[in-house]
Amino acid sequence: MNNEKIRVGLVGYGLAGSVFHAPLIRACERMELGSVLTSRDAPNRVDSLDQLIERSEFVVVATPNTSHFPIAKYALEAGRHVVVDKPFTVTVEEADELIRIAAERKSVLSVFHNRRLDGDFLTVREVLPKLGDVLLFEAAWDRFRPEIKPGWREQPDGAAGLWNDLGPHMVDQALQLFGMPESVEADICAQRANARVDDYFDVSLHYGRQRARLCSSSLIADPRPRFAVHGTTGSFVKYGLDPQEAQLKSGLDPKDSDFALDISDGMLTFGDGKHGRIPTTGGRWLSFYEGVASAILDGSPVPVTAQEARDGLALISLARRSSELQQRLAVSDASSPGG
Repeated sequence: MNNEKIRVGLVGYGLAGSVFHAPLIRACERMELGSVLTSRDAPNRVDSLDQLIERSEFVVVATPNTSHFPIAKYALEAGRHVVVDKPFTVTVEEADELIRIAAERKSVLSVFHNRRLDGDFLTVREVLPKLGDVLLFEAAWDRFRPEIKPGWREQPDGAAGLWNDLGPHMVDQALQLFGMPESVEADICAQRANARVDDYFDVSLHYGRQRARLCSSSLIADPRPRFAVHGTTGSFVKYGLDPQEAQLKSGLDPKDSDFALDISDGMLTFGDGKHGRIPTTGGRWLSFYEGVASAILDGSPVPVTAQEARDGLALISLARRSSELQQRLAVSDASSPGG
C-alpha cells in the first residue's frame, strides 16, 4: 500500500464544502486538505482555480450545480483526479464529456453519492433477502420548509429544485438495489406559495411487476417512513434520517466512536405475524474518501463510478420529461452513452 498523502483542493465552501466534504477529507488518513477556493473565510484559502490546481493532485467540486461541469472539466484537463458533488452534471451530455476526458487523462473521476453509505440504506440491503421477492420499495425523504429561502437552490436556472437535490441520492439507491428500470412515471411540481422550483416529487420506477417509488415533499411536518420495503415473505419499515449529516453540522469528528451511530431500529414483519426490531447498521460516509484514496494511490476501483452517476442522471432527466408530458416513459437505452 502506498502511504503517501494526497494533496486535496476543495472548490466551494458552502454547506456541501464546509459541512460534508472538508471534515471527511480531513478525517481521511491518506488525504491532506491543502487548498480551498471560496469567497468565504476558510483555512488555506486560495484566490483562483489555477492556484488551487497548481497546489493539488486531487480536486473536489462542491459548488452550485450549474458550475460542476466547467470546473470538473478544467481540473481533469489539467491532469487532476476529480470528485464532483451530486448531481454529477446538469445534462447527460456533460457527464459523457467528463467521462471521456477522465479516460483520456487516466484520471480518477467519481461522484459523491454518499447516501449509498447511509446506515439505514445499508440495513435495507442486509434485510432485503429476508423479504422474498420484493414487489414494492418505497423511499420517502420529507421536510417541513414552508418558507422560500434565498439562494441558488431556489432559483429556476435548470439545475435547482428538490428533484435535482434529493433525487440523485434516491435514484442512486434504487439503482444500487434493483438496477435500471424498464420505465419511469413521475409527478414533479412546486406546491409552496411563490416557489419557483419544484418542491415535491413522486416518481415510480417500473421493473416488471415490481415498483420502486421515490417521494419527497417540503410540506410534510410528520414524515413518512424513510424506507418501507414489501416482499412476498414480509416487510421492513424504517423511520428517521441517517444521523451523519446532523452530526457533521454539529461539528462531530467523523473518527469519533459515536459518529454515524443510529439508535433507531427498523421493524421487520413477516406474513405469519412474527415481527422484530432490526438494529440499524452504522453508516460510513468516511469510507467514500478512503475508497477514493485507494483508487488514486493503489489503483483500486472507485467507490462510485462516473458511469453509475451518469446512469442516474439519465433517469433524473427522463423522470422530469415524464412529469412534463404526464406520461409513463420507457427507459430503453438510457444507461448507454448518448442514450
